[in-house]
Amino acid sequence: MSGNPAPQQNIQISISKPIAKIDWPTIVGLIIALSLVGAALAFGGSTGAFFNAPAALIVIGGTIAVTAISYRGDDLSKTWSITKASMLYHIRDPKEIATQLMDLSVLAKSKGVLAIAQQETELQKDPYLEFAMRYITDGYKTEDILQILTHDTDALAERHKTGASILRRASEVAPAMGLIGTLVGLVQMLSQLNDPSSIGPAMAVALLTTFYGAMLGTVILAPMAAKLERNASLDITIKDLIVSAAVSISQSESPRKLETILNAALPPASKIVYFK
Repeated sequence: MSGNPAPQQNIQISISKPIAKIDWPTIVGLIIALSLVGAALAFGGSTGAFFNAPAALIVIGGTIAVTAISYRGDDLSKTWSITKASMLYHIRDPKEIATQLMDLSVLAKSKGVLAIAQQETELQKDPYLEFAMRYITDGYKTEDILQILTHDTDALAERHKTGASILRRASEVAPAMGLIGTLVGLVQMLSQLNDPSSIGPAMAVALLTTFYGAMLGTVILAPMAAKLERNASLDITIKDLIVSAAVSISQSESPRKLETILNAALPPASKIVYFK
C-alpha cells in the first residue's frame, strides 16, 4: 500500500514472503571463470599436465586443515550451509518492506496495536516481522522490545560475520598453501639434481601448488565470501528497518515520523514516499 492511506478503516495488510532463489550470477560467473582457464589449458595442448595429486593434496587438504584450526567445531559444522547460502539469496526489497511497515504503523495508529494481532496470517510470511510485532501486541515496554530485537539482530550479524569469515579465511590460506607447496617442490627438486628423472615431477608440484592455490583462493573462495558479506549487509538492513518500526509503533508515534526514520536508513534508490 502506498500514498495517503484513506479511508483508514479499509487498510489492507499484505506482507511479502521471502523467496529463496538461485543466485545465477554467482554460479554463471564461477562457471565462466573456470571455463576460461580450462579453455586456455586446452588450447595449450597439455591439459593433463595441470593435474597433479600431490599438489592438490597440499593445497586443498592444507586449506581445509588450516581453516579448521582457526575456528571452533560448531562453526565449521555450518560450512556447507554457509557455502549453500552464497549460491542462494532471498528476494527482499527494502523499499517494499518499508512500505509494509508503514501499513502496519498506520493500522496501529488508527485502530490500536491489537489490530496488528489480527494480521497473523500475513505476519507469518515473515518470521522476524511476526517475532517483532508479537512483542508489541503482548504489551512489552518499548525499551524491552528494543533491547530484545537489538540483541537478536546483533547475534544474527555475528553469525553472518562468522560465516563469511570462514570463507574469507580459506581464501587467504589457499594461496599460502600454494606457496608452501612450491617450497616443498623446490626442495625436492634441489635435493635430487643428480637424478634428472625426478626433477620434472618435483617442479610440477612446485608450480602447480601455486596455480591451485591462486585458483581456489581468488576464483572460488574470495568471491563467495564477498557474496555472503553483501547478502548479510542487506539482511541486517532489513532487520534494522523492522526494529525501527517496532519501536515506533510501540511508542504510538506518528507514521509520518516513522517514514522519516525509515528513509534515513534506506539506500537512496529505495526511499519511499508513503504520504503524498
